Amino acid sequence: MLPKAIASEVYDCCANHDWTSRKLASPSAGANVTAASPTQRWLMISLAFFATVVNYLDRQTLSVVAPVLLDQFHMNSVDYSRVVSAFLLAYTLMNGVSGPLIDRLGTRSGYALCMLWWSVSSMLHVFARGAFSLGVFRFLLGMGEAGNWPAGVKVVAEWFPERERALASGLFNSGSTIGVILAPPVIAFIVLRHGWRAAFLLIGALGFIWLIAWLSIYRTPGEATTSKRVPQPVLQLLRMRFVWSFTLSKIFLDPAWYFYVFWFPEYLKQVHKFNLAEIGKYAWIPFFVAALGNVLGGFLSPAFMRRGMGTANARKLAVTVSAFLMMFSIPGVLFPSPWAATACVAIAMAGYTGANVTMLAFTADAFAKESVASVWGLASMGAGFGGMLFTLMAGWVIQHRSYAPVFIGFGIIPLVCSTILWTLTGPLPKREQWAEVEVRAPG
Repeated sequence: MLPKAIASEVYDCCANHDWTSRKLASPSAGANVTAASPTQRWLMISLAFFATVVNYLDRQTLSVVAPVLLDQFHMNSVDYSRVVSAFLLAYTLMNGVSGPLIDRLGTRSGYALCMLWWSVSSMLHVFARGAFSLGVFRFLLGMGEAGNWPAGVKVVAEWFPERERALASGLFNSGSTIGVILAPPVIAFIVLRHGWRAAFLLIGALGFIWLIAWLSIYRTPGEATTSKRVPQPVLQLLRMRFVWSFTLSKIFLDPAWYFYVFWFPEYLKQVHKFNLAEIGKYAWIPFFVAALGNVLGGFLSPAFMRRGMGTANARKLAVTVSAFLMMFSIPGVLFPSPWAATACVAIAMAGYTGANVTMLAFTADAFAKESVASVWGLASMGAGFGGMLFTLMAGWVIQHRSYAPVFIGFGIIPLVCSTILWTLTGPLPKREQWAEVEVRAPG
């Protein structure tokens, strides 16, 4: 017999659901989360943090060595935009696969599989011989890296109560900015000493060190219980207002970050005539400031909640404040000084990270842990399609015009994201509305 509190849950995701073949599950924010010690919770999220550092080191290797590869492979800005888009295409498609896959396999096995795939793919870059082969290896890398955020947000949902989710999301998401901070000096050093192929090989090998720690340490709360819940079908999720509107909003947020990540070192080279050593010395600065945006996002929406604002509105307001900070990219491109431009870009990037950690917490607020990776994966598909579209447009504009229209555009479109959140997502869904199917274990 199920406990009364569980049996009384209402599984009403859609009106024509087959009631006869399923039993209903309890909300995921239950005793397993609250019973876990703070030390356990922060240890688990620190593993997601280090995975994200590795993820961005692998991703940023191309950005740092791009000035070398563009010369060696005789590539122009349009060619480079296509290579970047190959990564984003795979990243986009696999977000729709990796999220549900991680929900099915579980966080421990799913995260490990993704790390293994993208680490091997990163090392395969040593065999690149031109733009086409480089694009193939970027495609493979994107397939694996797509799993990092669905897995990370699932760690948050499994281990943290609502009041701590934004801060926990900020911690693991800050791995992206730490990875980008470390990438220019570390990768430039390796390239200058040993060549660009050594950079891909050594950085890719870091994932295997993480795998050993992850498989040794990570366990899911309550995994020893006699029943398990399965995630909702993807098509059912897509029919939900929160999911499709949230996905739409990310189309206008994440492309700005992709632009800074993939193009900022090349911007310093083309516009301000930085060489590889100077890029390694200074390109990390905006990403250091962006790391502070994770702290901003981690504290901003909880601060609004403490003043009596509901969870949904607090999250939306935090994203809006962060979106306005992203407009600093507009004056940045208008300043002739590389230092003034870097400072403005840094503020814009902090705005993005503040918005993103809030969005990460938003999905865990609305859905139980067994479906949260699927929801984030679907939303990231929207971000990926937006990223591909805007990256190709940016490459063309840069090649035929200048960087100025691109910086201005990426300063404006995040406001579209916040507008969608306010007008289309509606109130935050109740977790028990989306309770998953419970399957009794044998015996």
